[in-house]
Amino acid sequence: MPNATPAPASELLELLTLERLEDNLFRGQSRDIGTKYVFGGQVLGQALSAAQATLTQPRGAHSLHAYFLRAGDIEHPIVYDVDRTRDGGSFSVRRVTAIQHGKVIFFCAASFQDAEDSAEHQLSMPEVPRPEDIEPAHAIPEQVLATLPTKVQRWLDRSGPFEFRHVYPRDELNPPKRPPYQQVWFRLAEKVGDAPELHRALLAYASDFHLLGTATFPHGISYYTPNVQMASLDHALWFHRPFRADDWLLYSIDSPSAQGSRGLARGLIYDRHGRLVASTAQEGMIRVVGGAAAPASTGS
Repeated sequence: MPNATPAPASELLELLTLERLEDNLFRGQSRDIGTKYVFGGQVLGQALSAAQATLTQPRGAHSLHAYFLRAGDIEHPIVYDVDRTRDGGSFSVRRVTAIQHGKVIFFCAASFQDAEDSAEHQLSMPEVPRPEDIEPAHAIPEQVLATLPTKVQRWLDRSGPFEFRHVYPRDELNPPKRPPYQQVWFRLAEKVGDAPELHRALLAYASDFHLLGTATFPHGISYYTPNVQMASLDHALWFHRPFRADDWLLYSIDSPSAQGSRGLARGLIYDRHGRLVASTAQEGMIRVVGGAAAPASTGS
């Protein structure tokens, strides 16, 4: 009989299922998805999974603040050391340190809270086409792929666990200059279980897609531009309301500034019914080697 989920989705679920070495010590495997180093979303999702595994009360994550210190080696596993910083009456805090080859490559703090009722408000979801009304991205012609580095070929030619549909598609291989914002519908390609902690870990993984890239839009460059170096420096994620990562979510992203070889990007994540379920922010390195990118301004 065929598997219930295709290989990419099954592989991601396996990636987020950590091996417990001690009460507060976990090991996660790494995957080569075509990036030069470990994908930042993998470390985010695994770190949150490790933190959630140490909770003694059913509290949901409401925020995560992380720093990427060193590039991860895709050929080796990562060890996650969790510090049970606090368990209070309503909140719990965990600090997670990711270690590889004896060095810290990442650390984060995650906060968890009991469910509570309160007054609510949110910014409205942008008016965009529904995901069903947007055609899936076309495959890149083989003759074009053949001209690219092997790693880039693997990244662009792979069938990943998440499906993305861009409201305003951009040719990342020949990027035009555009204002620094975009909207992207995304979802896990197959249905998974109902556990909220699984869907939060999946969203942490997916939240690293497309975020920093938005800061390159005004400059006509991208991750694939040969003389451009890009890397995440930090990442913040706030969970607001329940959601499912296997149903369509809208990622509405903007970049208010880029300077000093760094770019800042912010994101709001809505479910298909218009509820704001999460927010993100990230600063990353965007370095043009051998020449500066053209300055751009979207101000009046």
